[in-house]
Amino acid sequence: MTFRTGLAVGTAAGAGGALAALSARRLGRRMLDALATRFERRLDQEVRRLTAKAEQAGPLAKAVLAGIGALREGRSPFRALMSFGWTALKETLARIFGRGRRGRPTNIVERTDVGAPRRLVYDQWTRFQDYPSFLKKVISVDQASDTKLSWEARIFGFSRTWESTIVEQVPDEHIVWRSKGPKGYVNGTVSFHELAPDLTRVLLVLEYHPGGLVERTGNLWRAQGRRARLELKHFRRHVMTRSLLRPDEAGGWRGEIRDGEIVTTPK
Repeated sequence: MTFRTGLAVGTAAGAGGALAALSARRLGRRMLDALATRFERRLDQEVRRLTAKAEQAGPLAKAVLAGIGALREGRSPFRALMSFGWTALKETLARIFGRGRRGRPTNIVERTDVGAPRRLVYDQWTRFQDYPSFLKKVISVDQASDTKLSWEARIFGFSRTWESTIVEQVPDEHIVWRSKGPKGYVNGTVSFHELAPDLTRVLLVLEYHPGGLVERTGNLWRAQGRRARLELKHFRRHVMTRSLLRPDEAGGWRGEIRDGEIVTTPK
């Protein structure tokens, strides 16, 4: 065999091996594509079957469905696992508290004694738009009128909004309000009692109606009562460190409201 003949034979053999390898890779890809198609088809069938039974399924089945759905959408296994865990927790709590129902109201009674005259304490309380500056969980307060307020606060890391209406307000004595909100609401009364010329007791009575899942969960361990107690301490500190030193800046609204209507306006 000449050198040229041997080179030709070797080249042909190499080309044949390359073609065989290429064909094997193509065959492997086709097999993988066929397996992926079969898997997706089975996955679609299983998702449809589970979805049809979702309303009757327990928390674990719904959690599995959420995890499968996450994988089907192309999420990573970690994110699919997170979807599984969150859905399992949410469905379990929904079964405990009931779905779409308001939670039982919680009665909260708190008080604090403030070392300042009653008029000053009352005036500072009526300055609702100051609340975000010293209350930890209040984000904003928008007072549309003397009787209507819109609130936004953070509860367990979630932003919540509600509206309140003042139905009765007597200067230096008490304020009564009613509220409404998509995730719950709070009705309440705050009253001001002079213990001494420079000592005022603030008594807060709340009726809390949790509506959302987060709110109903927090209601189990009376988190709202502890929050009200803490916010009262923040109010007392604000009066003692700011309002008491600058009483002229603490002027509040001193009109009177009866049955939701203004009967006297500040003079």
